[in-house]
Amino acid sequence: MVPAWRQSALVRARTLVSAWTRRFGFDVTRFDRGKLIAHHQISVVFDVGANLGQYAAELRAVGYRGRIISCEPLGDAFARLAQRAAADPGWVALHCALGESDGRRTINVAANSQSSSLLEMMPRHEEAAPHSTYQGVEEVQVCRLDAIFDQHVRADDRVFLKLDVQGYERMVLAGAQASLPRLEGVQLEMSLVPLYRGEAHYTDLIAQMTGHGFQLMSVEPALRDPRSGQLLAMDGIFFRS
Repeated sequence: MVPAWRQSALVRARTLVSAWTRRFGFDVTRFDRGKLIAHHQISVVFDVGANLGQYAAELRAVGYRGRIISCEPLGDAFARLAQRAAADPGWVALHCALGESDGRRTINVAANSQSSSLLEMMPRHEEAAPHSTYQGVEEVQVCRLDAIFDQHVRADDRVFLKLDVQGYERMVLAGAQASLPRLEGVQLEMSLVPLYRGEAHYTDLIAQMTGHGFQLMSVEPALRDPRSGQLLAMDGIFFRS
């Protein structure tokens, strides 16, 4: 048994490390993600639900030098994403959402833009994050991953798919049936409680990924209820087992 004084010291040390990493803009979980991507020799990342390019910038910050294909449907967010990507020859921005079929759809636009979704937001999400409430709608282009995959992937590439699509993960995977066998890794945002109407439960997503030959190798907290501290959503990072 670890003595109480040592447990207390460990807690203080972890708190100090966490505070230091936040102060200097470094997140240990992002480092772990970058380490996994490097270990699996990923050469192409599909960054789906890219928003302003935050995820791609984090990849570059932890040393990833492969190609990035960022997909963002919202007009204002895409304009800023495209400007950011233009400065990086290995980064391509595509103006689209991904889904189960190709065509035009209406997306709900959130006040913070990052929480915008093709699905209806549930009250639990709005209560935990009032800044994410919907303010309007926008018509956007939706594509299947299968429809764009070969345009950006070579035969010898090792591909990683990141989905931050606000409950639409199951539908994106439905449009990626031909692409899934060619992926080395996938990152999915998974809800522990209902946040968007019609989204898949996290246990179903884990079962689906396991069925496709992937193993859950890491998790990252995504959304907490600031009132209770309850974790509402997390990112699961899967790689071929």
